[in-house]
Formats: sequence, C-alpha cells, structure tokens
Amino acid sequence: MNNKMTAGAGEPILRTRGLTKRFGGLVAVSDVSLDLHVGEIHVVIGPNGAGKSTLTNLLSGDLPPTTGEVLFEGRNIAGCSSDQISRMGIGRSYQKTNIFLPFTVFENCRLAAQSRTPHALRVFHRAEGYGEVNRLAQEAMASAGLDHRAQRVAATLSHGEQRQLEIAMCLATQPRVLLLDEPLAGMGPHESQRMVELIKMLSAGHAIMLIEHDMDAVFALAHRLTVMVNGEVLESGTPDQVRSSPAVQLAYLGGEELLHD
Repeated sequence: MNNKMTAGAGEPILRTRGLTKRFGGLVAVSDVSLDLHVGEIHVVIGPNGAGKSTLTNLLSGDLPPTTGEVLFEGRNIAGCSSDQISRMGIGRSYQKTNIFLPFTVFENCRLAAQSRTPHALRVFHRAEGYGEVNRLAQEAMASAGLDHRAQRVAATLSHGEQRQLEIAMCLATQPRVLLLDEPLAGMGPHESQRMVELIKMLSAGHAIMLIEHDMDAVFALAHRLTVMVNGEVLESGTPDQVRSSPAVQLAYLGGEELLHD
C-alpha cells in the first residue's frame, strides 16, 4: 500500500469545482470537485458507468462541461478545446490505444513533439531538420523506457509496449498533468508491473490522474483515491480512508472489504 501523503504538497496544479456533465436527462458527472498536485497520483475508481471516463474527457477538453469549473494553474479552462488544453500542458491517454501503427516508435514521438512547435503545420519541411523536436522525441522515448525500440514499427510492438508508446507520445508534448485512462487494461502480470513502475517514476515531475480497475495497481500507486458511483464522488481521501469507508464497501463492493491485506 502507498501512503506517501507528503506527495503533492502545496497548491494543486489542476482542480475541478462543481463539475457536471449532462446528456439530456442523463447526468454522467455530477458536482465533482477534486484536486491534482504535481508529485501525486490521484486514482479514480468505480464500477462501469460511474462517470470516470466522462470526467477524464471533461478535463482533457474532449467534452465541454454543462456547469462547473476546471482550473489549471488558477485559470478556468472549462470549455476550451482539446488541442488548446493539450498545448497548455495537459496530456492524456485513452482506453483504446491511440497511436500511428504504420510508423516507428520514434516517428510517433516526433509527430507528437512537432505538434507543439510553431512549425507544426509546415508539411514540406523535412522533420529531421527540427533538432528540438527530435530531442523531445528522444527524451520521451527514454522516459517511457522505449529508447531501445526507437526504430521498431508500432504495429510490431507488444500490447504493453504500445501502451508505453502512447504515454511516450504524451510526454513528447511536455505536459505537467497526465490523465491516464486504464493504462493497464489487457496486460499480463509482467507488463502490468512494468507500467506500474513507469507511472511511479513519472509522478515525480507530473500530476497524474489515473483511471484503473486493477486493485493491486491502484493500491500500489495511489497517494489519493476517489471513488465514483453514478457520476458522483462517493468518497475521496487516502487509500486507508477509502478502504475503511462503510459507504464504499456497501455501494462499490456490496459490503465486502475493498482490498484484503
């Protein structure tokens, strides 16, 4: 279990206040308030349909909120587009791996890095000529543990390495916040452990919000834990506080203890 609550000291880099998303008569996210700090992994859990991915989409700009605020470094960015939010320094991964399968690992990272430069749309300029872009791509690959796979075509990577590549592409955009939506999905034990170690390492310089169903990974990583049910926050606190919450045990696990030691 991870109880390093000294992480994330100081003001949050990203916070939501009263964040709500309605689709007609359906309230997918209801009055959600949470804080993300650099150096802290904030894990959001809950049953299917709890609103976790919708929350991520609201923070990344893939969906506009109905009401509420998303404050990044004190600025309300609610309603900004996904590309604007990405350029501000918020990166995300998706439940379904989102990479360019015909391209090499390096080319994927270079494209991500190039999207942040003033020359992003100069399609007739040779990509090799952008020294800074290439440097960012190399650093992102190294940070994600993929520098030894630089010239491998993405389609030939294992599932776990493809998930690492998606994170490397996020890192190439130089984010301060990482929104990771089920990065361990579909992985075997070895790949899952490698991803857990990668996320731990990245938390030193980033604020991370993690959506995850693997409870072993959740309790290995979480500095703070938020439980959502039916679009609402049921409980939020340290892993120990959430583990012992009667409301969580009843609503999320039918009265069972969240995770046995």
